[in-house]
Parts: sequence; C-alpha cells; structure tokens
Amino acid sequence: MAELKNEPKIDPQEVLDGIVEWVTIESPSHDAKAVNVVVDKVESQFRDLGLALDRTPGVDGFGDILECKTPPQMSQGEGKGILVLAHLDTVHPIGMIEKDLKIRQEGDSVFGPGIYDMKAGGYIAYYALRHLIRQGKKTRLPVTFLFIPEEEVGSPTSRARIESAARGHKYCLVMEPGRDGDRVVTLAQGRRSFRHHGQGPRLACRRASRGRPQRHPGDGQADPAHRRQDGLCARHHLQCRFDQGRHGRQRRLGGMHGRDRFARTQPAARRGDDALVPGPRADRRDVEVTVTGGMNRPPYQKDAGIAQLFGKAQALYREIGKELLDVPLTGGGSDGNFTAALGIPTLDGLGADGKGAHAAYEQIYFSSLMPRTYLCARLLETLD
Repeated sequence: MAELKNEPKIDPQEVLDGIVEWVTIESPSHDAKAVNVVVDKVESQFRDLGLALDRTPGVDGFGDILECKTPPQMSQGEGKGILVLAHLDTVHPIGMIEKDLKIRQEGDSVFGPGIYDMKAGGYIAYYALRHLIRQGKKTRLPVTFLFIPEEEVGSPTSRARIESAARGHKYCLVMEPGRDGDRVVTLAQGRRSFRHHGQGPRLACRRASRGRPQRHPGDGQADPAHRRQDGLCARHHLQCRFDQGRHGRQRRLGGMHGRDRFARTQPAARRGDDALVPGPRADRRDVEVTVTGGMNRPPYQKDAGIAQLFGKAQALYREIGKELLDVPLTGGGSDGNFTAALGIPTLDGLGADGKGAHAAYEQIYFSSLMPRTYLCARLLETLD
C-alpha cells in the first residue's frame, strides 16, 4: 500500500501519551465518582471529534454509560454498522498508582492500574477513529463506541444496553487486551456467578466419619468454629450436586461466599444452571443449602460470521507484515460474550498486548501500540 510522505501516521508515543492520561485517572468499578471522571475525559475527546453523544446516568452505585456515534458525514453508508465496546472501570483500588502500579516504562513494558485491562484498548479505539479523520477518510459503515462503567463486576447495569446496541449493528469489535502476542479472541467460555449459603450439623460432614465429635443442629450459630463446620457441610453437599454434571469446565468450590463456573456452549450453560439447584441427597438430608445467581455471561462461540470477521482482520494485519492468530479458548469472558450470543460477528482482544490483568504488575507492551492501532483503524475503515 503506497504511503504519501505528508500523510498522517500512527505515532506510538502519541498513543501511549493518550493512554497514560486515561490511566492516571484511577477508576475502580464500585467508585462511581471516580469512574465518571474518566467518562468526562472520554466524552470531551469524542465531542471534539464531532460525534453524537448519549450519556446515561449510572444506577446502583455504578458510573455512567457513554455512547458515541459517528455522524452521517463520517461514514459512506447507513444502516447497521460497527459497535466498538470498551470499559472504563478497573479492579484496582484508589491509591495503587502511588504504590505497586506507579506509571512507568521499563524497556518495552509500560505499567499502570488498568493499563492492560483495558484503558489502552479503549484509547486505541479512540485514536484509530481520530487517525482516520486526520487522513480525511470515512468509514464504510456507521460506528458506535460504547463505554461501560462496571464490566469488571459483570456489567450488571449495562448488559441490557449492550445487547440493545448490538442488535442494531452488523459487527462488534471488543477492545479488551490482546493475548499472548499477536492474538485475538474468537472463542470464550461463558461464566456463571453464584452465591450459596448453607447450614447443617457436623455429623453430615465427611469429617464426622473420621471419628470427630458430633454436633447438633444450631450449634454453629453460637460458635464461630461451628459455623465454619456448617459451612463445610453445605459446601460438601453443594459439591456433590456439582459433580453430578459434566457441563463444560467446572471450578470446584473453595469457599462459601460465591464462585464462578464456566461453560463452553450455550446448551451446556443451560444444563449447568439446572445443576446449580440444590436438592436432597440420601446422605445429606440434614444440610440446607440456598443458591442464588446464574449465567453471568453466555458462551462465545466461533461461528461462521466470527470466522469470516477474523479472516478479514488477518488480511489487514498482513498489510504491515504481521500474522494475526486467535487463542484456542479463553475463560472469564467479556462484554463480547453478550454480543456473540446474539449472533453478532464479534472480535475480542483487539487492545494492546501485555500481561498481568488485575495484578500488581499489570503492563502493556509499547511495541504493540502501532500494529494494534493500525488494525483497529483499518477495521473501522474497511468493514462493510
């Protein structure tokens, strides 16, 4: 592809500078005020680009949802377009930027709270559109950017908005971090979150069979040690129920406060929900278990539409001499699981490469910023 000498180029240092501006504003999911400071920043930047803005006030203690749409003059076509998903919340508490995650660059690695998951990806999407505007280019399809305030806790207040937006679009690009080098996500397990509570006498536990003293119902209500015993009873009971099913990959219980389970397909997810309902067992009738929760994110399966979208991305990446791959399977999921489950061709993991999501060493690789921004810009420009 011929390049004019005076044509604007993607400047990775400029990309990094913009990312750092977002990362400097700490924004843990449950701090609506902090998240909205980042929303203010993003809103002003997209307003400067001339996009139509729709900001929905947050509910349940979460931040605002921000939607930014390209006006008709920025695209060549009308109708269903491209939905770009990103989230502005992080898992890190306020103050991490002064402690373990001080913003700094060490060789190719750049550290900061939420820099990898996923403020780098969100900013890359913004910069990609700005780059096209600088070049005087138009997208073939209208583009909507949707910034989510609480993805890290499962998008409880924004899921309906995400799904509603997805139904009006032809493609979805998710700016979650890249994986393991030049890889994106085309297949992800669903995630089921639940909470469970149980009570029962110690005699129902396997520990009783080892000659331990028996306890009577209600003993655990007074003695913390006995409450823990009741918890063991309920956990063992619930584990017996879980082990009856073989619905995708299962995570064994490790505590009484809540856990995630994973499923690879939507039928498996539905069967798994049924398996979560506790029921009596011959050897556990004296244990009472209450389970709440369900499927938090549906499985994300690589269907024909996703495979075709991935193929287009591969072709664009080859323009700069790089080969794009996809991860075989990933857990955890993202908001892209919602859109893929609706049959919208979805490509996830388009953000910066790096490592340490949610860790005290979270980082992106500077060397990934130019190629990832190029890929995003070309997808916005050429998808039709």
